Amino acid sequence: MDGIYAVMDALLPLEALRFSFMKNAFLAVLLLTPLLGLLGTMAVNHQMAFFSDALGHSAITGIGLGMILGMHNDLLAMLIFGIVWAILICLIKQSGSASVDTIISVFSSTSIAAGLLILARGGKFAKYSSLLIGDILAVTPSDLLALAIALPIGVLLWALLYNQLLMTSVSPSLARSRGIRTRIIEGAFVVLVAVAVMLAIRWVGVMLINALLILPAAAGRNLARNSRQHAVFSVLIALFSGILGLLFAYSQDTSAGASIVLVAAACYAVSLLLRKWRK
Repeated sequence: MDGIYAVMDALLPLEALRFSFMKNAFLAVLLLTPLLGLLGTMAVNHQMAFFSDALGHSAITGIGLGMILGMHNDLLAMLIFGIVWAILICLIKQSGSASVDTIISVFSSTSIAAGLLILARGGKFAKYSSLLIGDILAVTPSDLLALAIALPIGVLLWALLYNQLLMTSVSPSLARSRGIRTRIIEGAFVVLVAVAVMLAIRWVGVMLINALLILPAAAGRNLARNSRQHAVFSVLIALFSGILGLLFAYSQDTSAGASIVLVAAACYAVSLLLRKWRK
């Protein structure tokens, strides 16, 4: 890491990046926000804006069940339960038994209630309350390694699934007529989102993860003229929000996650004005 820190000091001689924890947080933003920006485009196209919210809530249940089962790795517990929860949501959605927003709402409320029930026993929830707001300043070099592995894999899978996902979101029946296995494609997508959300949840927080996934994609959609531009704008806005929000949080000594989300919200507001002006 010393070599990376030296390069950062040479290229970015900012006061905020004098400290190792800020360097780690900055690198986490560079590795995390592009992936969330890309995945957010498909979440918006599939009208699953609150899907990540349900997954974020499931992280609390995952930790609780992991504690009951004697699992000492919280991240592994969150990943396993998050993937299972995402697949269940997808299966019920595909069955057509209820609308998407109803299904997501049911799973979201159920998971956070179950997690609170388990973790609040004996007044122990305070130990896990940091999950609600996250702390990107707590990123460690080992966390960065995990993100460095997750980013290229996530981008590669997104690229492989993109055309099929796009056609599925436009017309599932047309996609099936072209030989696309829509159920499998949607299942792979929700698993990919689940992994990204669980990797980010400790630093962004349960309360903010949905906003960070959706706002850049929603803003990018207002600016884009085609699907390729949508992806590019979403990634750029996510990166801009992450970097500016982190630096603002340092200067004002406040929550980094909240600052990043508010910058993304401001970008969305600007994108609405630009869309209206362009029309």
